[in-house]
Amino acid sequence: MEVLAKRIRTISPSQTLAISAKAKAMKQAGEDVISFGAGEPDFSTPEHIVEAAVDALRKGYTKYTPAAGTPELRRAICSKLRRDNGLDYEPSQIIVSNGAKHSVFNVCYALVDEGDEVIIPAPYWLTYPEIVKCCGGVPVFVKASKRAGYKITPEALRAAITPKTKLFIFNSPCNPTGAVYSEEEVKALAAVCVEAGIYVLSDEIYEKLVYGDKKPFSFAASSPEAMAHTVTVNGLSKTYAMTGWRIGYLAAPKEIARAIDSFQSHATSNPNSVAQYAAVKALSSPEAAVEEMVARFARRRLAMIERISDMHGAYCIIPDGAFYAMLVVSGAYGKSFGSRKIENSTDFADVLLDAAKVAVVPGVAFGADDCVRLSYSLSMKDMLEGLDRIDAFLQSLS
Repeated sequence: MEVLAKRIRTISPSQTLAISAKAKAMKQAGEDVISFGAGEPDFSTPEHIVEAAVDALRKGYTKYTPAAGTPELRRAICSKLRRDNGLDYEPSQIIVSNGAKHSVFNVCYALVDEGDEVIIPAPYWLTYPEIVKCCGGVPVFVKASKRAGYKITPEALRAAITPKTKLFIFNSPCNPTGAVYSEEEVKALAAVCVEAGIYVLSDEIYEKLVYGDKKPFSFAASSPEAMAHTVTVNGLSKTYAMTGWRIGYLAAPKEIARAIDSFQSHATSNPNSVAQYAAVKALSSPEAAVEEMVARFARRRLAMIERISDMHGAYCIIPDGAFYAMLVVSGAYGKSFGSRKIENSTDFADVLLDAAKVAVVPGVAFGADDCVRLSYSLSMKDMLEGLDRIDAFLQSLS
């Protein structure tokens, strides 16, 4: 008899965390490691949000809250969705969870039955397929080509739908590619989903991190029919540099929201009470600090793109959002560093870390084994030094 349940045995360990752990261990040992692996802003949480948390502590707001979140925060989220996304929800349709990742799990747990197929564009955030498998579903990957800027077409989506399809997971701006779908592109995909009668999980956690003339567009805003089949997931981690505060949320049709509320009440009870009061402040305040953070990311993005354009044997598709770039390194496959041969993205990341003291995430974790993911959530100085080291490493291969 197996000790572990079948559903837990399907889960693959996070390669993001594995690389980060090795890099941190090397740093603690005194090695000069530059890490491109971080999936979080390298900025402090804005002071007015911190002060709101301190005030909540002093006032004793440390008790249980409703499982779905405080009424004040759910109203603030409704106002945000109306203001920023043109979406009109009632507070009862909002479920606040322990981060957007928790919200993604809640949606899949509520909608996906054993054997249901879930369509996921690739490259994808590495957690999506693991959550789907944990809920008994079957991930179905639709490849997004580099030529199309890592965006799938309505025709490709339609071709992937079968009688077993239950859910489509959509992420724009995208982790790991930085792809941002236009309003027209989102509406075209939404029309396919409505026609097929499938549900959509729209992960919009990076919505404020867009650059140039790109603008995000909420999947649920495509049409009333699309909204009736869409659960929108978002959170405060990326926009407000609040990754450790663990506040995410979802907005869903009433029946789905009620089911998730009931489930969460048994699974985790409420999200952190103090963080919820701070989240109200974040969502209801001017966003000068957010705008400054985005401007700094934008400068790093341009510097990264420019430096990669001069690299020997690697390139990237220009990202329009989030804070990642997929560096195509397949030109190095078949080459060696000393006695170590590089055959795939895992080999590349492992040898690079040992040889150049640079940490990147293997693309295989995202369904793109020809790439490694770089985050530009680190200082400009470290980023440029790290890119120089990668370039030198590429040139040293034989």
